[in-house]
Amino acid sequence: MELDNNTHISKFFLLGFSEQSELQPLIFALFVSMYLITVFGNLFIILAVSSDPRLHTPMYFFLSNLSFVDICFTSTTIPKMLWNIQTQSQVITYEGCITQIYFFIFSAVLDIFLLAVMAYDHFVAICYPLHYTVIMNPLFCGLLVLVSWIISTLDSLLQSLMVLQLSFCTNVEIPHYFCEINQMIQLACSDTFLNNTVMYFSVVLLGGGLLSEILYSYSKIVSSISGISSSQGKYKAFSTCASHLSVVSLFFCTSLGVYLSSATTHSSHSSEIASVMYTVVTPMLNPFIYSLRNKDIRKALKRFFVMAGLKRSIILGLEKCS
Repeated sequence: MELDNNTHISKFFLLGFSEQSELQPLIFALFVSMYLITVFGNLFIILAVSSDPRLHTPMYFFLSNLSFVDICFTSTTIPKMLWNIQTQSQVITYEGCITQIYFFIFSAVLDIFLLAVMAYDHFVAICYPLHYTVIMNPLFCGLLVLVSWIISTLDSLLQSLMVLQLSFCTNVEIPHYFCEINQMIQLACSDTFLNNTVMYFSVVLLGGGLLSEILYSYSKIVSSISGISSSQGKYKAFSTCASHLSVVSLFFCTSLGVYLSSATTHSSHSSEIASVMYTVVTPMLNPFIYSLRNKDIRKALKRFFVMAGLKRSIILGLEKCS
């Protein structure tokens, strides 16, 4: 371990799931499978939305942004973990750790913002259907996404720069499979009061605030749905929101649990499991949750693959003729 005046180190060791060394091949295969499903599943949603003009609506615009962020979210942590398992190394450089923290916080915060924006979109669509196209116009939708990106960038930049001010002594072992900020703060040998304050303030303000917005939106949605007379109308309105509610519940329950529980306990094992749920499982399940319950996405994907097959057949036919 390279130390410079006992304050600066050049690398950390990601312990990850190292305690179960005999299970490393199984863990590697499992996470490779989940990563590939996440990337290709979310990529298919982006392709479906971008290729079908009928899906160029606010709801699918936000969904394609969420799919892109989910790919980035998973790619921030999983490839490095897979590389470490494959090379039987636990090392991550100091710079790599800070970079991972930045993109991890950025993706997590942006994910939360997009979930809140999608909840607001459902709220306007169900509670104010006659004014939906006026309220959710392209300029306003773009502005919502832009503001989400800006705030996410500033928050992740602030917390990453604050980690740079910390000093680390001899203990550079991170009991996790990636550089999670609360684990980094616990390893520091300098004063971490300001870091903890900013981290929990961010969790409460952004996570708690946006969660409150989501809950408020859905309370109004439930109230509006209860006023619909036809059972078919109620089912259609509920099915529109059910997929989003499933994703919100899984993401918030696990992610908020990790950061709020770290204030009272230092159990790395439970933190790892919860982190896997919201950094890997949730992004992996999103394409299934949205596509299986959404006929428009399924039809768009079918048309996309049919058109791709036709184009390939035409190209092969022309090559044979030439």
